[in-house]
Amino acid sequence: MALTPLAIHDLTEAVLGCVCVALDRTAAQVDGPPGCPSCRACVVPGQVSWDSCDDGCGQESTGGQLTVSVARIFPSTDADFPAEARVVQGVRGCAPPTVTALELVVTLLRCAPTFTETGCPPTCDELSAAAQVLHVDMTSVYNALLCCLPGTEQRRRGRRFVMGVQRTVGPEGGCVGLEQRVIVALPGCGLCPDDEESP
Repeated sequence: MALTPLAIHDLTEAVLGCVCVALDRTAAQVDGPPGCPSCRACVVPGQVSWDSCDDGCGQESTGGQLTVSVARIFPSTDADFPAEARVVQGVRGCAPPTVTALELVVTLLRCAPTFTETGCPPTCDELSAAAQVLHVDMTSVYNALLCCLPGTEQRRRGRRFVMGVQRTVGPEGGCVGLEQRVIVALPGCGLCPDDEESP
């Protein structure tokens, strides 16, 4: 069975929305950390470009850049998910892989304290405040995926996934943030082109 045409994009949009909601909830509960970025929260193609991590779209906006992208897609099996399947396809008597594995990358960037115009480094208080924002963002994104991904598929047990590495990125170019990877199972549920019924 093949994937439906929007299987990947619908999932990336669902993950983006889920992380946004989690960031806003955390901002309402914890004093200091911002919520979901107001202007730059989107699904992006390919590698993430660090376009903006500042406020840039109005006085009432929340700064930062939140993106969801696809790192890779590969075949797997029910028994060995998330291991990559090495089964030759197109041979008689061989069934196609029962699971397509999709590796997603969630990237969240915020402003990092930098040198002043006179060349002084950031103060320890500024660095500590930025570290707190980063640490709260890290837990918010991690918890969002743990809690949200199971409900993105209408199955009795929910969607299967494996949390990957979360790492800090930057500071670079005035930005610092996190990158969270997750491998998600996409069971085939569409018809192959040759199997579609003629009108």
